[in-house]
Amino acid sequence: MTRPSKSSLVLDGSEVKFRLEAERARTKTPVHVDWVRFTVIRRNAPFLPADLILPRAQESFEDLHQFVDPGGRVLQLLRSIPDCDFDAAAQALDLAQTVAAALGSDFTIAPEQRKGHDFYRFRWAIERNGAECGWVGYLASGDSPRQQSQSRTIHCNLFGAACTFAAPGWNDRLADICDERKADLTRCDLALDFFDGFAGGMERVKADYEAGLMNVGGRMLKPNMLGNWTSNGSERSFYFGSKEAGKQTNVYEKGDQLFGVEAGSRWIRAELRYGNKLRVLSADMLRRPADFFAGASDWHAAMLAEADAIKVAPEPVRTTARLALETVEAEAVRNLRWAFNTAAPTMAAAFTHLGDGFLELVTNQKLPGRLRKFAPAELARAFESALGRFSSTAGGAGPAFA
Repeated sequence: MTRPSKSSLVLDGSEVKFRLEAERARTKTPVHVDWVRFTVIRRNAPFLPADLILPRAQESFEDLHQFVDPGGRVLQLLRSIPDCDFDAAAQALDLAQTVAAALGSDFTIAPEQRKGHDFYRFRWAIERNGAECGWVGYLASGDSPRQQSQSRTIHCNLFGAACTFAAPGWNDRLADICDERKADLTRCDLALDFFDGFAGGMERVKADYEAGLMNVGGRMLKPNMLGNWTSNGSERSFYFGSKEAGKQTNVYEKGDQLFGVEAGSRWIRAELRYGNKLRVLSADMLRRPADFFAGASDWHAAMLAEADAIKVAPEPVRTTARLALETVEAEAVRNLRWAFNTAAPTMAAAFTHLGDGFLELVTNQKLPGRLRKFAPAELARAFESALGRFSSTAGGAGPAFA
C-alpha cells in the first residue's frame, strides 16, 4: 500500500478544516459529531418489498436508493446470496443504503459483500470516492450464545470521514433513522475544535486537571498523557475519563495530526467520546451535540463557552447506576409528597388519639405497589435522601412538600 505524500496529507487536512469551519458557520454550533455507531434489532428493521427482494426476481431495482448503487451491481449481488442468509443481508443492505442516502449523494455502497468486523460475519461497506468511511454488519461470526444473540441485530459504524464530509443536515436525518428503527446508539463522539488554539495550550489542560477542574462528582478522573510533553512539545494528547464507564475525553493537537509538526498549527481539539457501557445514549446527541458536550462536566461547559458564546441547555448522560438511584429517589419523593401533603393530617390525628393502636395501624403493612420492585437497602437510602430534600425545602416551617 502506497503512503500518501506529505502534500496530499496537508491538502486533506485543509479540506477537513474547511468543512468543519463551514459546518460551524451553518449550524451556529462549534460542536461537531465525529463518529457514530448504532445497533438495530432485526425485527425493528423493515424488510424490502417482496417484489424487490426475491433473489430470482426479474424486476428492476433502479428505484431503490438509485444513486447509492450505480449500475445496480449491489442488488444484483443480493440475488445470489443463499436463502439462509438472504433476509439478514437484505435488511442490512436496506439500512446501509438508507444511511448512505442520509449522508448525501457522494456516498455509495461498495459493489461486493465483505468480511465483517467486530464479530459480525459480513458487512456492506459505505464509501466516498472509493474509500470506506463506514459499514453495516450482519450475521454472527461464531456459534456461541452471545454471538447468536448478535446475529439478531444489524450494526452501523460511521467513521469520522463520513461525519465530516456528509451533506448538511445529515446528523438530523441519521437521528430520525435511529428513532424510526428503535436503534441503540452505542458510540457518539463530540468534537470541539479550537482552530487557533486557546490560552495556555496543552500545558493549561494538564494544569486544569491538576487543579481539579475536570473532576466529576468530586472525583478526579483517571488521566493518560501521550506524545512529547517537553517544552515546546508536539503531538500531545491528554485523556481523562474511562471507556469502561462510557465517557472519555481526549484533548489533543489536531493540527499536528493533520498537517505534521513542522507546520506549526495551533489547532487543538477536545473530543468527548460517549459509549453505551453503563450509559443509555439518546439519538438527540446527534441533533443537539453542544448540549450534551456541555452536560459532560463543568470543565466541558467552560471550554464550550470559551470557544463560542452560544446558549445551551447542558444535558448530562448519567450512568445506569445513577439512573437507577434517581428512579428509586423519584418514587420515594412521590410517596413522601403524598404522605406530607395529603395523608399527614389524618396520620397526625391517628397518632394523637389511638395511642398504642397507632402502631398496629402502621406496622406489618405491604409496600405501595410502585415501591415493591426496589430492595430494602435502596428504599432506605432513597427515603433518607428524599426526606433531606423535604427538610431543606420546608425549612422546618411545616408539611409543605414541594
